[in-house]
Amino acid sequence: MVSELKPEVNQAYIIENSTMLHILKGCGSIDVDFKRYHNWQDKLIFLDKGQYVKFQSDQFEVRKIEFDNSHLFKNRDARVLFKHLVSLGYIDYKECKNNVEQSVFSKKMADIMDTCTMRWYLQNPFRAKKNEYQVIFDVKEIIDQEYINHLSNEKINSKLGVRKSYQAQTLIKEKIGITIKTMLRQKRILECKKKIAFTTKSIKEIAYECGFKDPSYFNRVFNRMQGVSPNQFREAFDFENKDTFLQELYTQINAHHKNERSINFYANKLNLPIKTLSKKVKDKLNLTLGQLIRREIISTAKTLLDTDVPTKLIALELGFIEANHFSAFFKHHTGKSPTEFRKAKANTLVE
Repeated sequence: MVSELKPEVNQAYIIENSTMLHILKGCGSIDVDFKRYHNWQDKLIFLDKGQYVKFQSDQFEVRKIEFDNSHLFKNRDARVLFKHLVSLGYIDYKECKNNVEQSVFSKKMADIMDTCTMRWYLQNPFRAKKNEYQVIFDVKEIIDQEYINHLSNEKINSKLGVRKSYQAQTLIKEKIGITIKTMLRQKRILECKKKIAFTTKSIKEIAYECGFKDPSYFNRVFNRMQGVSPNQFREAFDFENKDTFLQELYTQINAHHKNERSINFYANKLNLPIKTLSKKVKDKLNLTLGQLIRREIISTAKTLLDTDVPTKLIALELGFIEANHFSAFFKHHTGKSPTEFRKAKANTLVE
């Protein structure tokens, strides 16, 4: 099912079916499962049932595609899209734009999944063979289904089969860089965090539901991994609290980034001391204000480079006195000159 979503700022949207999001318009960051993402432009985002997404400004327009179970059952390979072992938005929309758009308008959802799965394997994030991916995701599937159980390596091995078991231990360590035990622990803590954030259940009840026999031990483990107690995490997350700081910040950057680069300007706009503004941005986004402004300049530059506007005029519109200054800036932050960026896009459209 294809629909348009105009998300509310800071509203946590819980995913009910396997879903693809394509952000058509907007500025700011998005949160998925307690991680903040800034580099979502021109990416297709696949989310599995039970995940959540939250948008940090009200300027987003999103295409939402929900897949029914029949699509997943017919294409076992599609799990590489939804069971995240690499960063969200790994599929580059521009690389498969034509096929995706045709499938959206003809409502052939299975074709979208086929196209994106093929692209995922072509990009090959773990530098692995296809049969090796199947083993890795067999383990991920077992963990997702049985994370509340205290699965030993032996139990996982028995579910995989003797031949796959040794291969799984080696592959996950080599390709992903963590052990199966770590993967299991991370999954269990993630589900605990969701229950803490989105329910009113007691911490003791959550501990038992997530497979911890001793709530005190759960508190210690959680504190060690997150740096705060479960109760402190709940208070800090407070999903019903509509903090407008990021919304206001993104609005100002979106409106003024072409001409204003100074922290002092934005501090005045937000009525905050410079040090307070810098600290709030760093604490909430783990970025500096300068980095945010540069990201917005690059995003606008890419949009303008998709048109026929000459590079010299784009440079002037973005506040660069000389076109070569803009070209150097763009290449420094993207790895391509404006001309190379345009040629790469033209080649993609031809393909």
